[in-house]
Formats: sequence, C-alpha cells, structure tokens
Amino acid sequence: MNQATSVSTPAPMTGANGRGVLEGAFALLRAVERAEGARLTRLAAECGLPKTTAYRLLEQLIELGAVQRSGVGYGIGPRVYQLGQRWQPFPGLRTAAREPARRLAAATGMAVGLNVLWQGQTLVLDWTPGRAASIGSPGSPDSPDSPDSPDTEATWPWYTAAGKVLVAGAHPGLPLGPLPAVWQREAEAIRDLGAAFDREGVLAGVCCVAVPLYGRDRAPIAALSVLTDPSHHLDRLADTARRAGAAISSALGHR
Repeated sequence: MNQATSVSTPAPMTGANGRGVLEGAFALLRAVERAEGARLTRLAAECGLPKTTAYRLLEQLIELGAVQRSGVGYGIGPRVYQLGQRWQPFPGLRTAAREPARRLAAATGMAVGLNVLWQGQTLVLDWTPGRAASIGSPGSPDSPDSPDSPDTEATWPWYTAAGKVLVAGAHPGLPLGPLPAVWQREAEAIRDLGAAFDREGVLAGVCCVAVPLYGRDRAPIAALSVLTDPSHHLDRLADTARRAGAAISSALGHR
C-alpha cells in the first residue's frame, strides 16, 4: 500500500441530508431562541433534522453552555449570553461609550442606553442605570417595563428614538419594509437637529431622546439614548446627550 492510499480522508462535517453540523447547530440555536422551552420534537421539526441528530447536537450545545434544559424542553444557555455581551458592531464602541454614558447618567439621573440597529430592530447593547431615587417611580427608566431594564428583552421596534436616529442617517437598503409617508420629513428634521425624540410612542409613561454616534463613516454606527418620564424637557436632555455623543464619536475616530 503506497503512502497516498494509506492516509485516510476526514469525513465531512455533515449531518442528515448533507446539512453541515455547524449549520444544524445554529439552526437549533435559532429555534431555541424563538421558542424558549420547546421540546425536542418541535425543535427538530423546525430545523428539518431527524430527532436523533437534533438530540445529539443539543447535548453537545448543552455541554458547551450554549443551550440549557428548561423544564422538559430547552432554553438558551449562559455561554450565548456571555458571548452576546461582548458583541459590538464597531471596534471599541463599548469601551468608548462606557465613561461618557456613566457621566451622562450621573448628570441627568436618567438611564442611558447604547443602541444599534440589528435586523430592522433597535438592539440595546448596554445600559447605565440612573440614580436610585428614580427607581420604581411611574414611567421611570429603571422600572421593569422600560426598554433599558435588564429584566426586559433587548430588542425593540425600529421607531424608538434610538432607532429613528439610526434610520435617519443610515445608508439606503435597510430591511424595514414600507416606511410611513411622513418619514422623509421627520428624518430630515432628525438629521438637522442631531437628535430624535420619543414621547410615549413605544411605552406609556416612558419618553426618550437619542443622539447618533459616529465612527469614521458618515453614517451613524450606534445611538446613545436617555430615558425619562413625561415631566422632563427632552430638548434640554438632548443638549446634554449631544455632548456625550460627541465625546464618544471623537474616541471612535470621528472627525
């Protein structure tokens, strides 16, 4: 037997029907995210995998901490959360925003969010709570029903104040579907002002002002938002937020 025929060729990383193992694992992660607590049969059916293959992949994902058992079903594991907390769309964004966001929260007493657009929605990357005195008050940014509360989902509709800032300054082609007829006029006003407002348009009792954050590109890469209740003047908050946003953009190399 010669050397060429004695060397075995590694088997391709494929599962049933030729589907790649990694593709199958990520399909399962997406299915678990969509249907937290779903059982094996449903997850396998949604991903088009045999139950035996889905079970084997889920067991491997459990060992890695990407999936965990949730009752008789499955849920997203802590490892995915830890990795997600490190994700950012622009190098150094979290680091550049951390101290200005902390100062902004301290100066205003309000919760401050760091947001990006992701798959047509507003994604909260990070948040800095306001003063403890505001916690629990009606409409407070730190109340359990606030977009920036750590007990709520991190994704919100694109038409939050942060989302509107990003859509107004973004390149064409965002996956948002048909926009309101008045949007072009509103987008021009947002670009001129350098800020967007939400006056209880997403959640009752919660108002927000958001400003764009820039890297080296002309389109904003993220937004800084300040959440408050309807009793505060959003125009005054916008001035303070713009200064914090300028500091972050400068740290990211914007000129």
